[in-house]
Amino acid sequence: MDPIDKIAWIRIDHGRILSTRSRGKDVWYLPGGMREPGETDRETLTREIAEELGVVIDPETAVHVGTFTAPAHGHPAGTLVRMTCYTAEHHGEPRPDHEIEEVAWLGYADRDRVSPVDRIIFDDLRRRALLA
Repeated sequence: MDPIDKIAWIRIDHGRILSTRSRGKDVWYLPGGMREPGETDRETLTREIAEELGVVIDPETAVHVGTFTAPAHGHPAGTLVRMTCYTAEHHGEPRPDHEIEEVAWLGYADRDRVSPVDRIIFDDLRRRALLA
């Protein structure tokens, strides 16, 4: 079975990372989502962030941070998610939209509140001294 293919936006400010919580969910996720057929990474990133946070991503500034794989939260055992992460400049202030109920700036101490793949990303960002 192929992993679930997701794209995420890494937005760090003062050692904290922007995270989202969807309606009815009890864990936090990095903003982003699944690719639609034929979309590039940058197209997915731009569309998903606009839908979830009402923010306009400048796709020309997108920089690949890393690609991470882990068990998919809320899916049957053995299901994996592959999260391809980008930083990118943006216009607008992030706010909850569509299925997103809440946004928050999380630090490394919040690692236990995020999905399994996000925990791996938190660890990577901590090693790079980007996440406080």
